[in-house]
Amino acid sequence: MPKMKTHRGAAKRFKFTGTGKIKRSKANKSHLLTGKPAKRTRRLREGGLVDKTQVKTVKKMLPYG
Repeated sequence: MPKMKTHRGAAKRFKFTGTGKIKRSKANKSHLLTGKPAKRTRRLREGGLVDKTQVKTVKKMLPYG
């Protein structure tokens, strides 16, 4: 059977933690930041974890993660 291909877009967005959870960055942090409060942009700096409903989908896109 041939090797499975990694979804390159997903590979740039997600990283695996040591325990196997999947890290992600928050959205809405790239542009139009002047209209967003400083408190909100600080919160957006923090990463998050992928929700358990999406873990299966992300793992399928990253077979060698």
